[in-house]
Formats: sequence, C-alpha cells, structure tokens
Amino acid sequence: MASLIILLAVLALVGFISWARVNAFLAFLLVSLGAGLALGVSPPLLVAAIYQGLGDTLGSVTIIIVLGAMLGKLVADSGAAQQITSALVEAFGPRYLLWTLMLAGLLIGIPLFYNVGFVLVVPLIFSAAAKYRLPTVYVGLPMLAALSVLHGFLPPHPAPTALVAQFHASLGRTFVYGLVLAIPAIILAGPLYARTLRGLVAEPLAGFVAPPLPESALPGRLNSFLSSLLPVLLLGGALLLKALLPATSTLAPLLTLLAEPAVALLLSVAAATYSLGLARGQRMSQVMDGYGVAVKDVAAILLIIGGAGILKQVLVASGASQEIAASLRGTGLPPLVLGWLLAAFIRVCLGSATIAGLTAAGVMLPTLSQSHVNPSLLVLAIGAGSLALSHVNDAGFWLFKEYFNLSIKDTLRSWTAMETIVAVVGLAGVLVLNWLLPLLGY
Repeated sequence: MASLIILLAVLALVGFISWARVNAFLAFLLVSLGAGLALGVSPPLLVAAIYQGLGDTLGSVTIIIVLGAMLGKLVADSGAAQQITSALVEAFGPRYLLWTLMLAGLLIGIPLFYNVGFVLVVPLIFSAAAKYRLPTVYVGLPMLAALSVLHGFLPPHPAPTALVAQFHASLGRTFVYGLVLAIPAIILAGPLYARTLRGLVAEPLAGFVAPPLPESALPGRLNSFLSSLLPVLLLGGALLLKALLPATSTLAPLLTLLAEPAVALLLSVAAATYSLGLARGQRMSQVMDGYGVAVKDVAAILLIIGGAGILKQVLVASGASQEIAASLRGTGLPPLVLGWLLAAFIRVCLGSATIAGLTAAGVMLPTLSQSHVNPSLLVLAIGAGSLALSHVNDAGFWLFKEYFNLSIKDTLRSWTAMETIVAVVGLAGVLVLNWLLPLLGY
C-alpha cells in the first residue's frame, strides 16, 4: 500500500507541474500533505516533517548554491570561463571537447560535494557550448555524469563514507574499486550517451551565459584557473592534510574548518572578488550587482529543492522506506544485487541518494554479518543503486532542470536516463569485480 501511495504522489506531482502548470513549490506542498495523510502520518507530525524537510534541505544547500552562483556569475562575466574553455580545447582539441570536460569533472568531483561541483562547472559548460555553438545538454552531460558518479561511489562523499564506516570496509580499497567502476560508468553515461541528445534544444539561465569577450579583455589563464578552481584546491588540500596529519595536530581544527564546503566557497568568493573583479578595474558596486543577479537566478531553484526536501521528509516520517526495505529483504537475492535493489527502490520513493544509501545499508547490515560478501563491493553496489532513476522528488533533478531550463520530459530523457545508466553500469561492474577479485587473490 505504501508503494502505491508513493507512486500516486509522484504521478500527482508530475501532473500538477507539467499539465496543470502549478508552481513547483506549491505542488510539492500539496502532494506532501496528501501523501502524508494517506500514509497515516498524524497532523502534528506531518507539519513537523514539512518544517524539518524544508529546513534540513535548505540548511545544507542554500549557502553552497548561493555562493556557488555568485562565483559562477563572476567567472562567467569576467571571461574566466571563456579563458579556461579556450585553454582546455587548445590542449586537447575541439574534437575531444566532451572528453576534456568529462576529465575536468572527474578531477573536480573527487574532493567536491555534488552541489558545490555543479554550481562551479555550469559556467564552464555554458561557455564551451556557446563558443562552439553546441547544444548545452550535449556538452554538459559528460561533466555532470562524472560529478554524479563520484558522489555515489567514492569517499569522501557523504553516503559512501558513512557506508564504509557501517560495514567496516577498507576506505582505501573502496576508493580504488570505486574509481575503477567510475571510469566506464562515466564514459557510457557521459560522452557516449550524450551523442543521442545532440538534438535536444535548451536555453540555459541567461545569468550564467556571458557574451564572448575579446582576448584583450580576458583575465590571465593562471588567474582564471586559480580563481575558478580555488574551492577544489582548498577542499582537496584540507582533506589530504587531514588524512596525512595526526588527529592531535595543532592544524586539525583549521583543516576541519577549511574542509567545510561553505567555508571553502566563501573564501573563494572573497578571493575571486579581488582577482577577477577589483584587481581588473571593477568597482565593488559592480561586482555586488552581479552577485545580486546571481542570487535572483537561483532563488526559485532553492524553493524547488526545499519542496523536494519536504516530500522526502514526509515519506521518511511515515516509515514507508523501512516498510518497503523490509519487504524486499525477504526475496533471497544475492547480497550485492539486493543491496542495489534496496537502494534503487528507496531512491525512487524518496529522491535522496544519501538517504537511499544509508537506509539500504541499515537493512543490509545483518545480511553482511551472515555472508562472505566483500564489504567494499557492497558499499559500491548500494552507492550505484542510490543513483538510479532520479526524478521529480530529487533535488538534483530540479537543479539540472532549472539551470538548463528544460521541460520535465527532456530532463527525464537526459538527466534521469544518465543517472540510471550510471547505476546499471555500476552494478554490472561490482558483479564483475566480485568474480574477478578472488581469482586475483583479493
């Protein structure tokens, strides 16, 4: 019954937004109320879940998205994105543009959380698409596929890191196995699948598409790369030093602070305000006007993401995810396949990849102790499943849809299909490694 109610809630959400043209935030509120009451959540608990879902979701992403939008706007307007794109294409050639952006997404995505990486790479994607007159989705999907795969597969991202701890898996082996699986998943879901989307027309948010500037007006290449990638350098450096230094080091508190994405982005915005703005002759008021435009561009996106968080929390409060997970556990499937299915089903129902992974892990923990399954591979199987079939109840779905200004149908065709390819290829890779590793003595 819970599965049927969740399915009807998702269909109602699509109907409200696509056919009735109801504002997405209002649609989320209406559907969340209806689904909560149908699932038997008491009115006081339902109201509390709505507030908690909105607060928790926006509390975790608002600073990142707003600061990332500010940095992205400055990177686009200053010509830094144009400069970076030119440098990459000169290095690898226009013929390999998609592969170049995919590699950049792979490098950026290791230390950065998905939302941070997304708002930083979007200006680069739009700049490359405009310069070479290519469809934005076609250009952007390989880079975003890389970010998404790393978010689901690799520590230090939230769900894989938590699963490694729960299953007492080796962090190093999980990272290495995850990287081995990530490469074919990104290639298939990124450059190869993107070829089928060349005819998909999208008009991205105007605030992040800057008109081409003459070469003389562009910032230097070193300045462009350092200013744009400073969050990556700060987060990656802090995480590396934390891993190398003892926990009792006097630098530990500072490194913990720098490893927070919001702090790294704030410092990066401050640095870029000078390096791409004030140092190049702009007045502070001009830079701040640009930041104001960036905030207006993402305000609607934040409300939609908050709405997705409300629906997720209402479904969590109803206990539907635990009920569904318990029913699937009795199927007798192999642990790796079962872990993937549990995570995928909860992902479809709740939208959040992190919650899907953690919920599936809680269900699979007793199974792990009774079997000989490799814990690192179980982490990766659940991580892959947690990316499957992202749709209207997932904040990432709306982030992609609104930035690229797509219809729900085209977002399903591009974003949802890409995420599902990643999930299926991830499971296939896990099963191959599960067969191969014992032969190699691991």
